[in-house]
Amino acid sequence: MDSSGSRMSRVFSKQLQNEKRGLQVFCKSPDVDSVKTRMYPTLGVSGARKLARELAGSTIRSMCSGQEFDLHVYCSPSSDDDFFRSFGHVTFRDQEGEDLGARMGFALTAGLLQWEKVVLIGTDCPLITPSYIRTAFDRLDSHDVVLGPVEDGGYGLIGIKESVPDIFEGIEWSTDQVLSETCRRLNEAGIGYSLLPLIWDVDRPEDLPRYYEWLENT
Repeated sequence: MDSSGSRMSRVFSKQLQNEKRGLQVFCKSPDVDSVKTRMYPTLGVSGARKLARELAGSTIRSMCSGQEFDLHVYCSPSSDDDFFRSFGHVTFRDQEGEDLGARMGFALTAGLLQWEKVVLIGTDCPLITPSYIRTAFDRLDSHDVVLGPVEDGGYGLIGIKESVPDIFEGIEWSTDQVLSETCRRLNEAGIGYSLLPLIWDVDRPEDLPRYYEWLENT
């Protein structure tokens, strides 16, 4: 096969792979009043919004560089926002549902109509890199669900390859029981899952020193 044929083969293989893997990023507009409210006592409203913009922008730009998956950003409260328009060639969708669990369930269900594997992340965990995402997709080869546990007891990533029982309904979000309750439900349903390496998020003032140190070393 000549060089042009080899390039065409690689492009076709990448297209097939992208059809199988979809990454969804849940992102709240940094300009809404309810963003990063826990940071207000330390950073003030403008500082909290700046932090949210920094985290969201870094996550989306990082994931745009991924070549092994399609990227859809699920926006709140609406994709009709100047912040989201600044990223150009990215697929943006509006989150749908009355609470976080309903919105996640809607997005993942929609993803399975398009891809064989779907991974959903937020924008508060700097350690979620394209490499971490690739590991999540690989784990789905042998597990039905993959979770990225966060130190505070939640998770920053969830991936599925088929419909699962409702593991989001009735969850008390933003507590230290989110991950354990999710795993309990998966165990009860007999659904095999895998836990990725532990990560941390930037959600409270006490998270800031480590985040700033991480920034200096990256």
